[in-house]
Amino acid sequence: MAIILRLDRVMADRKMSLNELSERVGVSNVNLSKIKTGKISAVRFSTLNAICKALNCQPGDILEFIDDTPP
Repeated sequence: MAIILRLDRVMADRKMSLNELSERVGVSNVNLSKIKTGKISAVRFSTLNAICKALNCQPGDILEFIDDTPP
């Protein structure tokens, strides 16, 4: 099972920088950068909620499931 993070794509679509999103969400640039690059193992719902509110998107716009188990 693989969860792919698409935060970078959504930010680009909204033309929002990491610094701007950090200010709106109240999460450090470092932590948002880790989410953006997929170098995390968990995201708090409160953080996901704040990101979705700032980007005016749904969680499914940011998170994608890809089944990587062999058939």
